[in-house]
Amino acid sequence: MKGIAPLMIAIVTAQELRENPGDVVVRGRSCTEWIDDCIAEIERDFCKRDIGALMEVVSPDGGIIDHIDGRTLNPGHAIECAWFIMHEGRHRDDRRLIHLGCAILDCMWQRGWDQEHGGVLYFVDVFGKPVQEYWHDMKFWWPHDEALIATLLAYDLTEDARYLEMHEQCRRW
Repeated sequence: MKGIAPLMIAIVTAQELRENPGDVVVRGRSCTEWIDDCIAEIERDFCKRDIGALMEVVSPDGGIIDHIDGRTLNPGHAIECAWFIMHEGRHRDDRRLIHLGCAILDCMWQRGWDQEHGGVLYFVDVFGKPVQEYWHDMKFWWPHDEALIATLLAYDLTEDARYLEMHEQCRRW
């Protein structure tokens, strides 16, 4: 299997490098090219629009692995990915990237926000099956920070009031 985490870290690292020393070439590709490749792989292999999910891990060809590890989603991590992509969309003034980031935020908010008690769940199963980790329904601080950043950025980029409402919902929680 392959995970989304290295792609996300590559995006944000390349963004920081591009912001500081410039769009330097690393291992034969510019920072922007690294970002393009990572976003393309995320969109192609990890983003499952048909079921409204951003997978944490997939098979090498991008398929869903029907196993506890393969079905486990981390909404906070996916929401973090969403704002990395939205940030890139802002940098380039690219509405398609902004829309992609917002689509990831939307579907993972829907999956991850605890409708009964509020807060972002740590893990959920993509098919609604039980989750192995006993802390799956705990509400750690960092997913909420990611949600606060992502919802505010989405509002800033789209002026869609529902993102401001989501932001306030998370902030109040």
